[in-house]
Amino acid sequence: MKFNFDQTIDVEKTNAYMVGAGLASMAAAIYLIRDGHVPGKNIHIYEELDITGGSMDGNGNAKDGYVIRGGRMFDREAYACTFGIMESIPSLTDPKVSIMDEFNAFNKEIHTHAKARLIDNDANILDVSTLGFDREDRMALMDIMINSEDSLGTKTIKECFPEAFFKTNFWLQWTTLFAFETWHSAVELKRYLHRFIQELPRLKDLSGIRRTPYNQYDSMLLPMTKWLKSQGVNFELNCRVTDLEFKPSDTETTVTAFKCLKNGKETRIEVGAGDLAFATIGSLTAGTSLGSMTKPAIINDKHVGGAWDLWEKIAKGRPEFGNPKVFDERVEESMWESFTVTLKDPTMYKKIIEFSGNQPGTGAHMTFRDSAWLMTIVLHNQPHFIGQADEIQIIWGYSLFPYAKGDFIKKRMVDCSGAEILAEVLYHLNFKDDMKKIIETSICIPCILPFTTAQFLTRAKGDRPQNIPEGSTNLALLGQFCEIKDDVVFTMDYSVRGAQIAVYKFLNLNKRLTPIYKGQHDVRVMLNSVLEMMKDDNLSKELLAIKSLLK
Repeated sequence: MKFNFDQTIDVEKTNAYMVGAGLASMAAAIYLIRDGHVPGKNIHIYEELDITGGSMDGNGNAKDGYVIRGGRMFDREAYACTFGIMESIPSLTDPKVSIMDEFNAFNKEIHTHAKARLIDNDANILDVSTLGFDREDRMALMDIMINSEDSLGTKTIKECFPEAFFKTNFWLQWTTLFAFETWHSAVELKRYLHRFIQELPRLKDLSGIRRTPYNQYDSMLLPMTKWLKSQGVNFELNCRVTDLEFKPSDTETTVTAFKCLKNGKETRIEVGAGDLAFATIGSLTAGTSLGSMTKPAIINDKHVGGAWDLWEKIAKGRPEFGNPKVFDERVEESMWESFTVTLKDPTMYKKIIEFSGNQPGTGAHMTFRDSAWLMTIVLHNQPHFIGQADEIQIIWGYSLFPYAKGDFIKKRMVDCSGAEILAEVLYHLNFKDDMKKIIETSICIPCILPFTTAQFLTRAKGDRPQNIPEGSTNLALLGQFCEIKDDVVFTMDYSVRGAQIAVYKFLNLNKRLTPIYKGQHDVRVMLNSVLEMMKDDNLSKELLAIKSLLK
């Protein structure tokens, strides 16, 4: 797309129309108001659900149980875009400070230093002081980092490594931290290795991890919603955008209207000349299904909810809008299952603290290495929800292989009730003596997410559309399924960065885009990472000597 950077934009007359009330749209609205000085009353956000937040949700109560579909982490280096907008949003608990100030104060007090990162089937905490590589593993890892994305093409991760690699401490920690599967894209793994290379020396205790004081909805999305509403932004909830209309043209793409369905009534919203359109395409949480203590969740497909349907409609006959079917027709490759446990009795809470040696919020991921489900649990700092009672504790967990039969509950996870999933966790922790009491005083809610890792699936060039498609005059595509060079999907920063790029370009702002951190170009970062890879190798002594010279 060509932009006229000499053009003067009359922001007072610029309207912005957005599909979806998730982080991407909210970030775009914040940039429009804060940096572009577009009046909040000119911004219109349409959301098919009855609540804002998109995939970054968190809700419930002590009586019925709390639910967190997913958990998110930050590191200091890789989340510059997200931190940039957090600085502008007042905290709910203290409006005199920003949610970024609140975030920094929390992480100054609560430090992650996991002591029980991997656990075997006999409930033994395993030694993860080394990554567990041999020479072949190291060479394969270096190859994927050095090779170009074009050379990797549509290769899977499995095709790039020896079988033994997938038993190493590195892989078991990496896959359960970022949710990679062996059948996912080698290109995405390459991007992650570049983007998070600084985390290699910290992988054993996750000491680079930062977290929000509460779940991300309460700590980020709810404060953003309230601030945007205070600026006059219009939120239309229970309003599903079913299609976009385009101006007839062979050379340009210009959105002229949104077609919506609200309360069963079809409406049409005109997008005028000089107005902007933002559409979040695809969804990681579309088709979500919740179970209960007595019932399993069910597996839905792309026809549940409207996120995938809209992308398929606008992409038909427009290759510049990508190929959504690459991502929404492979549920068996993109699905995983999470669960949230609401504890009304402190027994399990206290036993996890004693077992792990970590206070809540400091232990991060605890992964059961030998679990057929490859299950991980997290004991967050409490309270994890605003308004959560002192006597209630929350545990969140997820599994990468929910089609497998459990080690103790001999059923596929997808067929298990919340009580059965909780029992499997308790067996892995060897809390059998207290199992009956814990299950009777807890609520475990299973959650099946058909598309949670769809953005990691193997793809070809063009399957993900550009953030601003070729020829677009007023439409930006946001979220996890657009293409942003060098950045990594499945992060909050990806959604925020796409919004920043679009707003700055559309408004011709004379502002620098937030740079992407590239630790692979920092000699010290690379040396620290190589040292971690070479532990137990004689060469590491020579590398340590080189490192001392760089101090």
